[in-house]
Amino acid sequence: MYQRTPRLLRAVVSWKWLWGLAVVQAVSLAGAADKPVLRLATTMSVVDSGLAAAILPDFERQNACRVDVIAVGTGQALSIAGRGDADVVIVHARKMEEDFIAAGHAKQRDEFMFNDFVLAGPADDPARAAGGKSAADAFRAIAAADAAFFSRGDRSGTHAKELAVWSAAGLAPDRNTAWYHSLGLGTREVLLAANEKRAYTLTDRGTWLALQAKLPELRVIFGGDNPRANKDPELINRYAVIAVDSTAHPGINTALARRFAAWLQSPEIQRKIGQFGVSQFGQALFYPSVR
Repeated sequence: MYQRTPRLLRAVVSWKWLWGLAVVQAVSLAGAADKPVLRLATTMSVVDSGLAAAILPDFERQNACRVDVIAVGTGQALSIAGRGDADVVIVHARKMEEDFIAAGHAKQRDEFMFNDFVLAGPADDPARAAGGKSAADAFRAIAAADAAFFSRGDRSGTHAKELAVWSAAGLAPDRNTAWYHSLGLGTREVLLAANEKRAYTLTDRGTWLALQAKLPELRVIFGGDNPRANKDPELINRYAVIAVDSTAHPGINTALARRFAAWLQSPEIQRKIGQFGVSQFGQALFYPSVR
């Protein structure tokens, strides 16, 4: 059974009621020792959006295996895999992924879906950040207004994109910048905190849509109502699956990991990814990218 548990908690649990938690650690499931286990380290948005819970049980059934999920930021997911503690990763930070492969931990990355990043902020947009032509323009408006900005601050793919936007804006706020707050938390927690404090933050659209009902004080300030309406192509958010190489890390289940990567790229799962969220939100939370 697809399984995820809070960090440091080791117990037998059911994915049906744990899918909303953000930080997890794989555990052993009593009575299932005879099943092969795929250790998946994935970016949090795949779990927080509900996509993992929607599709992973199918892979378990089809392959008579168990998927143990570790939901963390991209940087931490790659670090876990780089120690040989995960068989496969789903991540969304191209430079980090290429460095991981160049270091010999894997042979290739396969893009299989995308969405985009959006700037969320207070509904009345006190910084007037909505009028810019790019995300960099919006970030400059936030800085000029000294408006509160909440950062994940955790080397995740979202954090990496945020830093890239600040760089494009010609700015580099840090912990000494009064209005800039680095929380070291996942997107879900950062969005909830931003809603409480009426702060701006960068988020992937999938997590935004999944949590929007819990964020009455926020709206999308920059990025539009859907990816096609997003004026900044630099905000496209591409997800890749990477099977860890057992040559570099003996004990890795590379065969199952590669089967998983191929499964994500299969027409059936690409179709499911493209349909996920449409009935509930009126648009997909992720878009298939395999042609």
